[in-house]
Amino acid sequence: MSVSLLLSFTLVFPAILLAAVEKADNGLISSTADHSQFKELQEPFKIGPDVTEACLKCHTEASKQLHQTKHWNWKFTNPETGQTVGKTEVINNFCLAVETNYPRCTSCHIGYGWKDASFDFTSEKNVDCLVCHDTTGSYKKYPAGAGHPAYKDKPFPPKGGKKIFKAVDLNKVAQNVGKTTRATCGACHFYGGGGDGVKHGDLDSSMTNPDSKLDVHMGTDGLNFVCADCHTTDGHETQGSRYNPVAKDKHGIDVIGRDDKSRATCESCHGLEPHPETVNNKLNEHTDRVACQTCHIPTFARGGKPSKMWWDWSTAGRKTPDGKPIKEKDKNGYVTYVTKKGHFRWGENLEPEYRWLSGNIRFRSVGEKIDPTQVVSLNVFDGSYDDMDARIWPFKVMRGKQAYDKVNNTMAIAHLFGKDKDAYWKSYSWSKSLANAMKAAGEEFSGEYDFMETEMYWPLAHMVAPKEESLQCEECHSKDGRLANLTDFYLPGRDNNGMLDIIGWLAVAGTLGGVSLHGFVRILAGRRRKNS
Repeated sequence: MSVSLLLSFTLVFPAILLAAVEKADNGLISSTADHSQFKELQEPFKIGPDVTEACLKCHTEASKQLHQTKHWNWKFTNPETGQTVGKTEVINNFCLAVETNYPRCTSCHIGYGWKDASFDFTSEKNVDCLVCHDTTGSYKKYPAGAGHPAYKDKPFPPKGGKKIFKAVDLNKVAQNVGKTTRATCGACHFYGGGGDGVKHGDLDSSMTNPDSKLDVHMGTDGLNFVCADCHTTDGHETQGSRYNPVAKDKHGIDVIGRDDKSRATCESCHGLEPHPETVNNKLNEHTDRVACQTCHIPTFARGGKPSKMWWDWSTAGRKTPDGKPIKEKDKNGYVTYVTKKGHFRWGENLEPEYRWLSGNIRFRSVGEKIDPTQVVSLNVFDGSYDDMDARIWPFKVMRGKQAYDKVNNTMAIAHLFGKDKDAYWKSYSWSKSLANAMKAAGEEFSGEYDFMETEMYWPLAHMVAPKEESLQCEECHSKDGRLANLTDFYLPGRDNNGMLDIIGWLAVAGTLGGVSLHGFVRILAGRRRKNS
C-alpha cells in the first residue's frame, strides 16, 4: 500500500466511522439542544420571517454570515477572470434567466420575498433558516411564492391548479430543526431548471435515499454520506461551486484542522495516487491528466429519473384548433411539448461527453454579442492537452434553441412569468416578452428576434459508481471510443500514424529477423561442435 493511500485511509476512516455510528445509533440525539423546549419557539408564527427573528435571538451571527454567501447573493466573482457570475447575471438554456421572472425562480432562494429587483439583501429576518434545517420533511416552498412557503392551503398554479400545497406548521418545523440532509439540499438542487432531474444530470430525487450502486458515497446501504460531508461549510459558506470548480486538485488530502476544510474534490480524501500500485502504476499515472469522475461516472441520469437534454423554445406557442394550450407526453409520462415552453427531449443512462478542463469558466451574459450562425456556447472554459493544469472531465451538455436580438446579434432574455398583461405565459408573444425583459435588464432590444442553437456544459461529480463499474481501458483506447472527439493528442489504441506504423512494423520484423538469424547460427554452431 502506498504512503499516500495509507495516509488517506488513516485520516478519513475515523471520520467515516464516527459519522456512521452517529447515524446508526437512533437512540441518541446528535444535537445538544432540544429546540422544542425553547420558549422563543412556542409563540405562534404567522410567516417565515417571524421564525428567523426567533432564531436570531440565539444564533446572533447566522444571517450576517449567510449574507456573504453564494446561496444568498446568487452571484460569485471569479478571482481568475474578475467576471461576476450568477443566476442574475448569466443566461442558461432552461428557463433562460431570473430577471423579470423572480417570484417563480426565487422560490428556491434561501430567503423570503425576493419578488423583484428591489429585494433587500441586507435584511436579516428575511433569511430562511428552515429550508436548510427542517427535519420534518413538511417544509416546502410555494413554487410562485418568492421564497415563502404556503401559509394557508393553496393550489398551484394559483388559479385552477390541481396540486394543493398544504399550509406549513411553522412552529412544528422550528422546534425540529437539525443538520442539513440530502433531502433539504435536494429540495432545490434536485429540481433545478423547473423539475426533477431537469438540470444537472447527476442530481435528482433518486439521490435522496440512493443505494451504493447509484452513488458509492451517499448510498444508504454503505457510507451514507450527506451533501455536507463533502461540501463542507465555514461561516455558512459552502465549498464546491460549478462557477469556479477545482479542475485539478494539486494539494491532495486535506488534513482536518490544518487545511482549508474543503473536501469537495476527490483528492481531498483519496489523495493524488488513489489506486493500489500495480506493476507499472499505470492507473495512478492517468490521474494527472484524467479526472477521477471520468472513469468513475460511466453514465449519468441512472437513478430512474431522466434528465432534460434538449429544450426548443422556438416551437412554443402552438395551440389546438380551438385555441387551447397543448401538452404532450412520452410513453413514460414525461412532457415532450407544452405550449408555454416548446419541445423537450429527455435521456437516461447516458454516456457523458468529454472535454479538457483547467477551470476559468466564463458565462454568457445578457446583451453579449454572439454569432448566431454558429452553435453558441453559454459557458466556455480553458483546457487542452498542452495545458498541464487541464484534465479530461465528463459533462452533461444541455442543448436547445432560444431567442436572440436579430439586429444587434446579442443574447436576449424573456419575461416568462408574472401577472402583468404582457407576460409571455399569457400572451405567448415573444416580441413583448423579450422587450419587457431586456428593458428590465437595462439592455437595448431592437424589436426583431430569431432563434439560435445553444449548448451549455455541466460538469459531473455525483452518481459515482462502484469501482467494479468504472470504465475499462478499451472504452477509451479504441476506435470510436469515448474520447473520439478529443483529437489534440495521440491516444494509443485509437490513433495511428502511417510513418510510425511502418517504423514499428520494420522494428518488429527486424527483431524477428534478428532472433531467427541468431537461432539459425546457434543451430549451425551446435552441429559443427557435434561433428568436430
